[in-house]
Amino acid sequence: MNSMILFAQAAQEAAKPAAQQGGMGMLVPMLLIFAIFYFMMIRPQQRKEKERRKMIEELRAGAKVVFAGGFIGTIKESRDKTFLIEIAPGVSVEVARASVSGVAEEPAPVAK
Repeated sequence: MNSMILFAQAAQEAAKPAAQQGGMGMLVPMLLIFAIFYFMMIRPQQRKEKERRKMIEELRAGAKVVFAGGFIGTIKESRDKTFLIEIAPGVSVEVARASVSGVAEEPAPVAK
């Protein structure tokens, strides 16, 4: 019976350093996971958003653009926070700059 008590006490003594290390032992994997998320997800999104903002700032009258809602139109006038867009001959709408998702590509002419 004494041997069982001694064995239990020895197990408790051996477990103390592992319990103290538990907090630091979990810190390294958590930092590693955060670093992976940052370089695989957050940083590419930030870069893409920066390029989009730059593209919107460079848009001028006459540019053909695509909007988040799917409309395609030509910029008639560029204002501080909005664009005046012609979506059909004689039909103009005012839209927020943030709704521009890209510049529309001109379709290639079809050879006959």
